[in-house]
Amino acid sequence: MISIRPAAVADAARLTEAYRSNRQFLAPWVPTRDEAFFTVEGQRERLERAERDRRDGTGYSCVIEYEGQLAGTITLSAIERGVAQTAHLGYWVAEEVNGRGVATQAVSRILDVAFGELGLHRVQAATLVRNTGSQRVLERNGFEVIGLARSYLKIAGEWQDHRLFQRIGAP
Repeated sequence: MISIRPAAVADAARLTEAYRSNRQFLAPWVPTRDEAFFTVEGQRERLERAERDRRDGTGYSCVIEYEGQLAGTITLSAIERGVAQTAHLGYWVAEEVNGRGVATQAVSRILDVAFGELGLHRVQAATLVRNTGSQRVLERNGFEVIGLARSYLKIAGEWQDHRLFQRIGAP
């Protein structure tokens, strides 16, 4: 029912439509986007970067599919090797599937990739303080709160506080 797979340039049109139809729903939770972001060309450029990052080992971007439909994205970014073996997790799901466990299952699947195929030791995530739904997704997947970051990211046009979470993989 729910799957994740590496994002590809061929997903540009479907991803553009998903972002357009969820623009208002996502607005309080994401950075302010310019109009180019909501175009097929803008998405194609993002997906080309994501493919380069995957080849370079610095990122791993996936689409989330629910019942065969594109339902969001999930990404491991800023992958560090050496002594850290860590990445940052980010995700979103479409309004129409929100609250159905899609994000929880997608996070579980990307953690399998992170701690399995990618051999990472730690995955970090940050949520807006008021985003209790996303916090529940992380907690259901074994993340622990590690702190509060004041003015951490510029979301919806304002520097906002975030709760920081981490999950450590099996030794």
